[in-house]
Formats: sequence, structure tokens, C-alpha cells
Amino acid sequence: MADWIEPGQKAPAFSGPTDQGKVAKLKDYAGQFLVLYFYPRDDTPGCTKEACAFRDQSKELAELGAAVLGVSTDSVASHQKFQKKFELNFPLLADEDHAIAEAYGAWREKNMYGKKSMGIQRSTYLIGPDQKVIHLWKKVQVDGHHQEVIKAIEAAKKAKN
Repeated sequence: MADWIEPGQKAPAFSGPTDQGKVAKLKDYAGQFLVLYFYPRDDTPGCTKEACAFRDQSKELAELGAAVLGVSTDSVASHQKFQKKFELNFPLLADEDHAIAEAYGAWREKNMYGKKSMGIQRSTYLIGPDQKVIHLWKKVQVDGHHQEVIKAIEAAKKAKN
């Protein structure tokens, strides 16, 4: 279990297949903000609410120069169904071997009703145009999270100017 990548650190390079039939790589997002969010499972209540919130804010995020990329251990086929069902307008990366989640520290021990298991902890990274981590949200609470992300992007843009 790797440590979290803290603000100021270089974001680990990654590469993986998406629901859109492409391979997403960190370097593809150089020069813009990247909202890289890790979520446990496609089509579950919290994950759906989170994905739809980012979907609904896509115009504002794009105006701020930010792209969104969701990551879970679900398969490309699962991501495609999830994307289609909720008309998601950003890619979902299939991290079936959880290597990306591990690199970012999002692969963690979970304890549900006394049963311990490994899985993705809902978390979000805001990565800057220079590919360094600007902000990290651990143990994300879905309600209002998209607004926190937007505020962090706005603050980062102000700090840069």
C-alpha cells in the first residue's frame, strides 16, 4: 500500500484503457488541470452521484482549463455501460490490476462491518498543468465535492497569476 502523493509532488505517470477505446496517459493532460478521481465501483449510488456531478459541471471545468478522468478497477465494458447509462462526458479509465490506484495511494485497506478488504478509497487529485499535485482529497464525501474541486482550480489559477 503506497502513500498518498502529496501536493507539490510530481504526479506518477500512468497509462490505461478507457471506455472510449483509447489509452489515457498522464502526459496527455500536460498544460491543463486534471481532475483525477478514484471511485470504488461503476453504477453504485455514491459513485453515480459523483460522476454525474462532474458531468454536470463539465462546461465550467472546461472553461477553467480542466479535464476530468475517473478511475476504478472496473473493466472497460463496465465503464462503457456506466458511461452510456448516465451520459458521462469524460473518460473512465479501467485500472483492473489497481496499479494506478496503488501508485497514487488510493488502493487501501477498507473495513466494512468488521470485514477487511483492499479496494479503492474514494479520493480526488487535482493535478496542475506542470503535472504536479495541487490538491488531494482523501475519503471524499460526494455531496458538494465537485464545488470544492472547482474552488481549488480557481484558487490555483489565481495563485499562478
